[in-house]
Amino acid sequence: MNSISPIRSEDVGLSPRLSQAAFAATIFLSAFLLFQVQPLIAKYILPWFGGSPGVWTACLLFFQVVLLSGYAYAHVASRYLAPRWQVVLHMVLLLAALAFLPIVPGSHWKPDAAAEPTGRILVMLTVCLGLPYFMLSSTGPLLQAWFSRVYPGVVPYRLYALSNAGSLLALVSYPTFFERSFTRQAQAAIWSWGLGGFVAFCTICAWLLWQSKPAATGSENEAKTNEPGSGTEGQAPTSAHRLLWFGLPACASVLLLATTNKICQDVAVIPFLWVLPLILYLLSFIVCFDSPRWYRRTLLQLLLLPTLGLLCYVLFSGHTLPLLTQIAVYCGSLFVCCLVCHGEVYRLRPEPRFLTSFYLLIAAGGASGGVCVAVVAPLAFQSYAELNWGIWLLCALLLFVHLRERTVWTLGDRKFLLAPALLIALIALGVTLVVQIEQEKTGAVFRGRDFYGALRVVELNKEMPERHAFQLKHGRITHGLQFTHPDLAAKPTAYYGETSGVGLVLLNFPRSTGRRIGMVGLGIGTLAAYGKAGDTFRIYEINPQIKQLAETRFTYLKDSKATVEVVLGDARLCLEREPSQQFDLLVLDAFSGDAPPVHLLTKEAFAVYLRHLKPDGVIAVNTSNQYVDFFPVMLGLSANYRLGMNHVGRSEGPTPWMIYASQWILLSRNERFLRSPAMLPHSSLPEKPSDKVLWTDEYASLFSVLQ
Repeated sequence: MNSISPIRSEDVGLSPRLSQAAFAATIFLSAFLLFQVQPLIAKYILPWFGGSPGVWTACLLFFQVVLLSGYAYAHVASRYLAPRWQVVLHMVLLLAALAFLPIVPGSHWKPDAAAEPTGRILVMLTVCLGLPYFMLSSTGPLLQAWFSRVYPGVVPYRLYALSNAGSLLALVSYPTFFERSFTRQAQAAIWSWGLGGFVAFCTICAWLLWQSKPAATGSENEAKTNEPGSGTEGQAPTSAHRLLWFGLPACASVLLLATTNKICQDVAVIPFLWVLPLILYLLSFIVCFDSPRWYRRTLLQLLLLPTLGLLCYVLFSGHTLPLLTQIAVYCGSLFVCCLVCHGEVYRLRPEPRFLTSFYLLIAAGGASGGVCVAVVAPLAFQSYAELNWGIWLLCALLLFVHLRERTVWTLGDRKFLLAPALLIALIALGVTLVVQIEQEKTGAVFRGRDFYGALRVVELNKEMPERHAFQLKHGRITHGLQFTHPDLAAKPTAYYGETSGVGLVLLNFPRSTGRRIGMVGLGIGTLAAYGKAGDTFRIYEINPQIKQLAETRFTYLKDSKATVEVVLGDARLCLEREPSQQFDLLVLDAFSGDAPPVHLLTKEAFAVYLRHLKPDGVIAVNTSNQYVDFFPVMLGLSANYRLGMNHVGRSEGPTPWMIYASQWILLSRNERFLRSPAMLPHSSLPEKPSDKVLWTDEYASLFSVLQ
């Protein structure tokens, strides 16, 4: 391939500083748009798949795979096409990408109950977003290759750090600014204009490459562009180098997604917590690729030893440790591990003529890690064991590096090979992690995992017949508890006791028989214990695994005197498709997890609920959430639809251990019932006054109601 001579400012009418700034601005903007569209598109499709964090994992898988495709295109184009043919091809594809605007998925993509979520999400994203995202993904490596040809004396690797800085800014600014300030349609429009601006900047870079003149040979210039300290300076990369370019990013990707799953679905229920691991992951790229001086190999790898020891301790201790301690250890260990992975990759970077293949293997590793966690892990593991194996993989890769390099560490006057010590540590760590996985089974009579998360059925008080019970848990969240003793098995427990908001409605509603009760969220079916002969309970549940457990491991459903109907699928989508159910009571119980499904609390959603509700019916909303204050949203809905509102919180005095503190909001046009002697004494207002917030399908910001 012909090399390119440096351009001169008089050749193209731009100063070198301005033309270099054009490359930097294009790469920064492409990365910003890449990460800005991720939460935007997820905001459209989350409501269709129950608001599950698994949706985000599936989206990340798509983004990583398309990123890999973009890097492959950049590699092939820069290696096999002449510069001007690269310009022609890239500009044609950029113009074609503009034809996909706006990138808004149509309603025909809404799934039915039988749809497999991950595959449908991947197909939908490919059709709606594929080409624009592909072109943005290819920008980093392709424009760095162009930059190296236009400016062969300037090192391009800092542009990779710049692209990750753009990604980081987009990730942080979306929930804090864009989501709070603009509707979905406005966000999509802003992104579309941003894509147009990106195409304009990219056109300038293409013009700069087009104006460059072929030189007789470029090997000498290319060789000079390599920084001191590069692992492959002046030579072609070996198979071992390529293996590590792939394996280390794959390990970092596994650890990113595994940590996200662990803390968002198994440890904590804090909204937006998935952002923190991704921020640390991107920050490690920025630090390592900005300059060789940031990666202190000996210091970081020594720090890795106590870090992994502390992580193993937290894995063993589980939920007995304070929540913030667990989050700090998981995120801190992720950051250290990613610094080691990406620092080793940067240390082994090639000279710029191998730049696109280098980035291609980095992207391939990232995509492979995503496939392992999003696709393979739910099939292979019953818990979030991929974190354990990701840690072990990191240590195995480091062992390979030090065996290959025969690394010698000096201690005083003595020198010794590091690899034997690492081998012993690797064996010990592997045994420790396997033991921890086995320990998770303690007390659990069932463990299962699917797209919607990992569930456990835990046995309590086995040696005490009068207190013997089984509990359904998803991480820290309890979805129900039932006693095994015949005298207690039909007793409502947990959030659904007789003094809870929903319990009071079911015990005191004017119609004592023939009631129709709708429920969003099944749990173990506890509310069916209130059913009487002639009643009908119609329950909407998106997770098939929960339905199976409620019907086989617990007995509330089969022992209920009422007729019980369980409908699989997203509740709102099901209700939109059904004729009016004429419910006396509609229970909304789906807001205690990490990603509360806000699409169930919008103005449009309540219009659907009211269509299914009798004129004097009641909507009961379980707003028990430690991190989100739903009261302003309830005030907004109450005012918009002119509904009376009761807040039923904690009961005064001590409560039995099996009855959990809960917060319920009751909404109805039946003011007589809400103000009746049976209900009014239990009603209260929150301690802090709240402003009204009315969410719509176009505008709903969870960030604005965090406690």
